[in-house]
Amino acid sequence: MNQLILLAVGVVALALGSVLGYYARQSIAKRNWKTIEAKLQKRITRAKEDSEQIFAEAKERATNLIEAVKQKEDQRRTELLKTEQLLLKRENVLDQKLSDFEQKQKEFQEKVERLKEIKESLESLKAEGLENLERISGLSRVEARTELLASLEKEYQKDLLEKLRKLEQEGEARFEKKAKEILTAAVQKFALSQVQEITTTTVSLPNEEIKGRIIGKEGRNIRALESLTGVELVVDETPETVVISGFDPIRRQVAKVALEKLIQDGRIQPARIEEKVEEAQREIASQVKEAGETAVYDVGIVGLDPKLVQLLGRLRFRTSYGQNVLLHSIEVAHLAGALAAEIGADVLICKKAGLLHDIGKAVDQQVEGSHTDIGVRILEKFGAEPEVITAMKSHHEEYPYGTLEAVIIQTADQISGARPGARKDTLENYLKRLGDLENIALGFTGVEKAWALQAGREIRVFVKPEEIDDFGARKLAKEIANRIQEELKYPGEIKVNVIRETRVIEYAK
Repeated sequence: MNQLILLAVGVVALALGSVLGYYARQSIAKRNWKTIEAKLQKRITRAKEDSEQIFAEAKERATNLIEAVKQKEDQRRTELLKTEQLLLKRENVLDQKLSDFEQKQKEFQEKVERLKEIKESLESLKAEGLENLERISGLSRVEARTELLASLEKEYQKDLLEKLRKLEQEGEARFEKKAKEILTAAVQKFALSQVQEITTTTVSLPNEEIKGRIIGKEGRNIRALESLTGVELVVDETPETVVISGFDPIRRQVAKVALEKLIQDGRIQPARIEEKVEEAQREIASQVKEAGETAVYDVGIVGLDPKLVQLLGRLRFRTSYGQNVLLHSIEVAHLAGALAAEIGADVLICKKAGLLHDIGKAVDQQVEGSHTDIGVRILEKFGAEPEVITAMKSHHEEYPYGTLEAVIIQTADQISGARPGARKDTLENYLKRLGDLENIALGFTGVEKAWALQAGREIRVFVKPEEIDDFGARKLAKEIANRIQEELKYPGEIKVNVIRETRVIEYAK
């Protein structure tokens, strides 16, 4: 029983505690809520104050910006007004000028009309006067003029003829004297010495024993040297001397240099001969370049293409009627420059044209056409001035004289070639015949090289063995001989020697 009472009391106490705990929690929660609400209210109030302050600042900035924009707009409007006023003033001025111009044009047109009327009236008066004169004299205008001229001519014919004859004599004498003075001054300023080219070159030997080594066993050394250089070696009883014969100066020079190198080296054999000939050819090529550069420097010309200078150097080994073409070109350049200075022409153009007027002769054996046409094509290819081409292409009167400089070049060329001792006609014809002889042989298919020897009495033709067989070589010799008979004039007979050589080389390793 007591336990039940205690249990009941415990249950009641538990219920009362729960109720009291609930109400206590509710009371604490209400107090905490009021505290949070107060904090939130404070934050809201502060945020409103901050937003009002930001809004006020933004409003103030916007007001300032609007005022600044209004000020700029006012300034622009003021400037636009000023510009508009200025344009209006200019428009008024232009209108006034246009009005004045129209008025002047109108007045000018009126004056023109009045002048036309005056001219017409004068013409009518002139015609009326002429009609009156014709009626009074009984002659027409043409008849009166003819009669007047006839009477004047009859009266003063003798005086006029004497006056004209005197003027012609005085003018001819004066111009001839002036021309002689100019030519004499030009020639005196420059006169290059000329050496006649010959067709032989002499090589001195250190002793007589070297002749046998040059000839070689069964003549193989001398044949190899002749076939490689295209010249003829004459080894006779002349003591310590070998004569190199050939019409081409550059071939003779190659042979001479190669032979001197072989004599100095001491080992003379076909393989060594080939090596020395190649060295000599390179050396001659270097001399050609040096000769061209020296000529350009001597004349005082700059800016020429290096290939053009190289072609110019080849003229050192070219002759024209026995006269060295490079020396002749240098002489023409100096003479043309002196003549141009005397008469007021372009000195530089004359010097260039004079130096390059025979440039076509450097390759005229390989290119068809006259050396003048070849030279024009060469100069056009290397970008020479049109004035230079015009001046040089008339030096043989193949083209009309286009400029004063062209006449000067032709005159200088004649002076250089016509002065005593400068040229030798027979030698040039002889060399031309040898060149034509070689060109005929080179015109056939399969021919590798051809040399004219023994003053044109023999031509040696080297053929390509892979293209022409033995029977073809015999046939080729006959065809070349027939072509020579048809196209060339020559004394005696010419021996055609066709050579077909096959070399087989192997190496032992």
